[in-house]
Amino acid sequence: MATFPNSNSAFPSAGVDRRAAFITRTYTHVVGGILGFILIELGLFESGLAGQIASFMLGFNWFLILGAFMLVGWLATRTAQTSSSLGMQYFSYGAYVVAEALIFVPLLYIADRKAPGAIDSATLITALGAGGLMVVAHRTRKDFSFLRAILMWGGVVAILAMIGGAVFGFQLGTWFSVAMIGFAGAAVLYDTSNIIQHYPEDRYVSAAMQLFASIALMFWYVLRFVMGNRN
Repeated sequence: MATFPNSNSAFPSAGVDRRAAFITRTYTHVVGGILGFILIELGLFESGLAGQIASFMLGFNWFLILGAFMLVGWLATRTAQTSSSLGMQYFSYGAYVVAEALIFVPLLYIADRKAPGAIDSATLITALGAGGLMVVAHRTRKDFSFLRAILMWGGVVAILAMIGGAVFGFQLGTWFSVAMIGFAGAAVLYDTSNIIQHYPEDRYVSAAMQLFASIALMFWYVLRFVMGNRN
């Protein structure tokens, strides 16, 4: 799950052209992350490694895998936000994209086998949903920093629900997916607002990673929702 930067941090005044260049760089890096994710998945599926990875991960303790993924995500995000080295920021972003691609393999593998067309539908819905929210943030220019507290509490509740489901054996069904899609949408809105108004202009890699993470989260739960409604 994505972590969120401190929206209270002061953003130094800068010319419109400089801010526009920062926003353009950020979105270019978001697109780069998405393309990297797609290329990794294509490579894994075309080579046949996806099936092996999916079998291993599905037969392993999922919470250990999820915990390792969250640790990698936290370390990558922290490094990208704090490191003064642009190379380290890129390395962190790349590591996070690879981690996302691996964690998605089992879900994509099942969708490809049992719900034909679900991946294409989820991709379109995610693109339209995330794109629409980003347009709203740009058109309104509203500061959505107030969403930070909601997202933090929502993230804690979601983690507790997943742990509860694993411990007590209840299923997190359609309504949980719907709630998480809403959560991811709020994260996209919050991240876009931060990119427009708050992120320091030398942190376009970190900003891109935040938005990429939120879009990936939305895609995960949109795909789960589409798969659930095709079974």
